[in-house]
Amino acid sequence: MAARILSGKDTARTIREEVAVRAAAFRERAGRPPGLTVVLVGEDPASQVYVGRKEKASAVVGIRNETIRLSAETSQEELLALVQRLNETEEVDGLLVQLPLPDHCDERAVIEAIAPTKDVDGFHPVSQGRMLAGLPGLRPCTPAGIVELLRRGEVDTSGAHAVIVGRSNIVGKPVAAMLVQKADGANATVTICHSRTPDLGAFTRTADILIAAMGRPQAITAEMVKPGAAVVDVGIHRIEDPTAPKGTRLCGDVDYDPVAEIASAITPVPGGVGPMTVAMLMHNTVQAAEGRNP
Repeated sequence: MAARILSGKDTARTIREEVAVRAAAFRERAGRPPGLTVVLVGEDPASQVYVGRKEKASAVVGIRNETIRLSAETSQEELLALVQRLNETEEVDGLLVQLPLPDHCDERAVIEAIAPTKDVDGFHPVSQGRMLAGLPGLRPCTPAGIVELLRRGEVDTSGAHAVIVGRSNIVGKPVAAMLVQKADGANATVTICHSRTPDLGAFTRTADILIAAMGRPQAITAEMVKPGAAVVDVGIHRIEDPTAPKGTRLCGDVDYDPVAEIASAITPVPGGVGPMTVAMLMHNTVQAAEGRNP
């Protein structure tokens, strides 16, 4: 039986509608809309696309979006000075410095310079510490989107064995920290696998929930998936495909068609985790605005 589709596109639309209601209420109370400022350094093509999506989503939900575009030659001192100025700007509720940065900029130093109350990416050590402790705060957008997609997709995480393939600070570690919490949409038993894990399939075949975030196209094959598992594919890659009109197509970290035949639920690529990331950024921006202006 083919897997049920966990549509990030549809779920993100619902979240945006909810965020729009909260943004309107904030505007009525505060006399201004919630404000999101994105700083983009350089001209990385993928970053340009992602920032464009944020701008469009902000317009839809009623968030004031400002994108500050800087040249790739911008010094770290100049970037840190800008971040400090934006920290002190009242109309900026959410502040995001788009990664990756040029090689001469220290990403960690820039992230740590952002005020935790405005850290809508959820990457600041304070945000990460509150997440690990199960305290309220701003959560990283992609992991939060994954957890929300599972919850709204009625995938039962309580008592489930969640196997996460990937240990990045952006996805793997935070989604593990969120799923293991004593909370609604969590309470899972979590295993993290990575590039040094021997016999990866021995672990993935035990997963009730399998989250693939390894950055390798179609690396999770059907024989690595437990029948009936829920599969979340975080990866997105463009690969060659002579049968496609343009000779290429998008795929994820999961070999989608064979895995969809045995899984109980699966996220598509595109249209799965990606839209959820942007939706949760909108959610975080309104949450930050509400927190700063109760």
